[in-house]
Amino acid sequence: MFIPCLACGSRFRPDDYFRACHDYNRGRDLVSWTCPACGNRDDLRVLPGELGFGYPARGRYAVNRTIAVPGMRRQRHDLRLEISLDKRTWRVLSR
Repeated sequence: MFIPCLACGSRFRPDDYFRACHDYNRGRDLVSWTCPACGNRDDLRVLPGELGFGYPARGRYAVNRTIAVPGMRRQRHDLRLEISLDKRTWRVLSR
């Protein structure tokens, strides 16, 4: 399975993709991600089984595109978000 960068089209294995995640905003439930290939920065929402991309609108985040990641789970904590897929877990710390 590969997850694409929406800006440059590069495709990443889940480990490479989720290691590039940083800055979890718990209040807005958003993760910042910077593409290792082109440097583009996206905010995304980690949902059960998919990644949601969109834009801020009227004080909230409107998801308008999703990418399926079968088997992906998430667990919110006070200071981090844990993303799990298969037997791997990635922690994205809060700002």
